[in-house]
Amino acid sequence: MLEALLLIGLGIVTAIMANLGIAVFNDGLRPIVPENLEGRMSRKELGVTAFAMSFGLVIGYGIPISISGSILLIHSILLGTDIIGLAFKRGKLSTAAAGALGGVYGAGIYFGLQAVVKAFEMLPLNFIDGFNKIGEPVVVSFMVFPALAIALQFSIKKGIIAFLVAALARQLVVFSNTKQLIQIDGTPVVLSPEGIALIVGMAFLIAFAMKEKSEDQSLSMLASMFTDRVARIKKFSWIVMISGGLAAAATHLLLIAGDPISLSLLADGKISEGGIAALAKAIGFVPLIASTAIATGVFGPVGFTFVFGVGIFSPNPLIAALLGAVVIFLEIQLLSKMAKFLDRYPGIRASGETIRTAMTRVLEVALLIGGANAANAIVPGLGYFGIAGFYLLNEAAGRPIVRMAVGPVGAIAVGILGNILVLLGMYTPPQ
Repeated sequence: MLEALLLIGLGIVTAIMANLGIAVFNDGLRPIVPENLEGRMSRKELGVTAFAMSFGLVIGYGIPISISGSILLIHSILLGTDIIGLAFKRGKLSTAAAGALGGVYGAGIYFGLQAVVKAFEMLPLNFIDGFNKIGEPVVVSFMVFPALAIALQFSIKKGIIAFLVAALARQLVVFSNTKQLIQIDGTPVVLSPEGIALIVGMAFLIAFAMKEKSEDQSLSMLASMFTDRVARIKKFSWIVMISGGLAAAATHLLLIAGDPISLSLLADGKISEGGIAALAKAIGFVPLIASTAIATGVFGPVGFTFVFGVGIFSPNPLIAALLGAVVIFLEIQLLSKMAKFLDRYPGIRASGETIRTAMTRVLEVALLIGGANAANAIVPGLGYFGIAGFYLLNEAAGRPIVRMAVGPVGAIAVGILGNILVLLGMYTPPQ
């Protein structure tokens, strides 16, 4: 019951925040919301835009990845409540209606995922075990994103250097774990190879970005230009704190995850590694979320996403909720100082969009490989054929399904096709 209530509460709060223009999850929507708040865009146009930008990601990205790990990817919930909140006009009754529908949506996602997984298990060809292979390449591939971001923003030479050093660090950790070189009181300490590689890559990215330092003495330009908008976020900090607390508690209970990488790790029982991945992803997204929040006056319902790491490392759900709320409060209070920091280091500010691009490209490749592996485990031979054809036809059709979703959606399609073939007597699953 606690799990359901957490997701219902999260759905209610985030739908209300989206309706009032306080916070939205989709980074692309954040700059558009003020257009409506300031009278330059109708509510109907805003609602249609939100649907167009988010619905495909919910259906084709959030839900399939959630099924693969039996943990809800946060996109499944918050992109949906973005749509719900922005579809309703602002007003006491309409805002309450948006919140109520957001709660129903949260409950539907929670019980719906359970029902889908159980339904899959009842099929003549149970493809859940094969479908779980989708996340395997994601974990290993994710450590490449800092090197790719460096190559995109600075130079390919620097990107290659960062990649090689991160790869070397990974292999040294593997060697150390194998030989049990690190011990505490005689007990071997096992480190995460991917986690260390990711930390090394992020260190290179931050170091390169901070070399671009502005000497302009009139700093805090970004903060001074948008003082009123930062003040608006601070005014509504209390409700974002509730959202952050709920998200942290739900993450602690392994109900939700903030990204596919940590989701895959958590689903495999690698809790510490999942926490490290969640925190690394949050660090990478700070420049993007901070810049858009300061410029628009619209925050994110889970802040800079540190609440997911906080939830993972907390000892219990109550502490997770309290720490999640505190983290959101600190993030909001530090917005003005962050603006000064981003003005001083333009390379850090510019890295926000680069990091997002790099993560997207890495996930596109990793999820395609994972989808192909999963599909081939479900129906050997036909799986690779199906994913290859699905990907190429999707590209030829102008990409109606986003690339990140092709692997997971294709694997589901192969699983359904495999069950049809079993019912027709045209395929016998291996025992």
